[in-house]
Amino acid sequence: MTTVYAQRRSAHTPPAPPAPRRSPAGPVLAVLWGGAAAVIALWWHDTGSVVGTAGWLTGAGRIAGLLSGYACAVLVGLMARVPLLERRIGSDRVARWHAMAGRYTICLLVAHVVLILLGYAAQDGSSVLDETLTVVLDYPEMLKATAGTVILFAVGFVSARAVRRRVSHEFWYYVHLLTYAAVFLSFGHQLALGSDFTGNRPAQTAWYALYLGVAALVGWFRILAPVRLNLRHRLRVDSVHKEAPGVYSVVIRGRRLHEMGAQPGQYLRWRFLTEGMRWTATPYSLSAPPRPDLLRITVKALGDHSAAVALLRPGTRVWAEGPYGALTAERQTSHKSLLIAGGVGITPLRALFETLPGDVTLLYRARTAEDLALGVELEAVARWRGAKVLYALNGPHDRRPDLTAHSLRAAVPDLDAHDVYLCGPHGFARDLYEALRTAGVPDRRIHHESFEL
Repeated sequence: MTTVYAQRRSAHTPPAPPAPRRSPAGPVLAVLWGGAAAVIALWWHDTGSVVGTAGWLTGAGRIAGLLSGYACAVLVGLMARVPLLERRIGSDRVARWHAMAGRYTICLLVAHVVLILLGYAAQDGSSVLDETLTVVLDYPEMLKATAGTVILFAVGFVSARAVRRRVSHEFWYYVHLLTYAAVFLSFGHQLALGSDFTGNRPAQTAWYALYLGVAALVGWFRILAPVRLNLRHRLRVDSVHKEAPGVYSVVIRGRRLHEMGAQPGQYLRWRFLTEGMRWTATPYSLSAPPRPDLLRITVKALGDHSAAVALLRPGTRVWAEGPYGALTAERQTSHKSLLIAGGVGITPLRALFETLPGDVTLLYRARTAEDLALGVELEAVARWRGAKVLYALNGPHDRRPDLTAHSLRAAVPDLDAHDVYLCGPHGFARDLYEALRTAGVPDRRIHHESFEL
């Protein structure tokens, strides 16, 4: 594999690091919170004096409903895989925003339902149960809205961390997709019953623009863009190679792959169109710099899907989406970089190790020497570019190596002058992040991306 991917050069002169691109995370968050403020301003403008218990309950329910409707649009927009978010901010950070938006949406939805029903019941002098039946059965668009609410609660339940650990990724994923149906079913009642929209044409137009704009993002980036990519590049499995116990590389051949725009450090979502794998799209990083005709991923068998990768046959059709991820050279701020990999976290860092400008050191953590996937390639790359590879292996009696702020500074004396690219299991990455901060590495120079959802 080294002869296929490693760039052979008689002498290596590291290019200067590119000018770092500023993350648009701040402006994007400002826009999202500004939208929430505009929603509250809509309620404020449309609301006169609030009188009595029923008025306060209904008013609070209206605010919660407006914010819940806005949060639904944000929730779906963050699922749209917009390149600005996925490649400039980072897929893992956007996923955390999405998870937070989901929690806000469910909480606001619960508040909306409870407060509105209590307010209506107090206003009509009826029981909450009678008022609930009247609202659901007699009010326009409410049967569909009720169905959408039930679906959203189901999605929220399955997405709860305690439940998420106990269900398969496939089940969670397909239940999660029902969010689209829930938002569609709930949309009508917002305009039909929302007093803030009744007779307010500008507010109605803005609400339609919000939802139609989000739908357009989803339609383009989640449906049309992947179809275009796969029709253009015609991806198929070229070969499969064992790299270490339970670790396999898959070489994927296609047409004009340089037009895909993939960068070292990024990943794609891969769907292998063969029995048992076609219904799951899984994120795997590129483990070598992309070539005009070849891409490569390296996968460790951690579940049924990843274990089946070893059984792929040449010629198997591949459906890919992406590229995604912000763990690239664009984050680099210094001419010195330290790459820290834990286990199969070596895959994106292997590609960066070959291509990242400046002086590069790689620290590779694995249990044993046998578990060092891609080790031959790493040594070859280190030789021709004059870089260093350090290994952190378990000692006698399976004792873990000491990766603390002190040991990291001893291995890399000017550590605080380095950009640090970090990839590995969640616990490993968390501990290394704390050690790096203790060692004086600024937060802005620690670059990490995780696939955990």
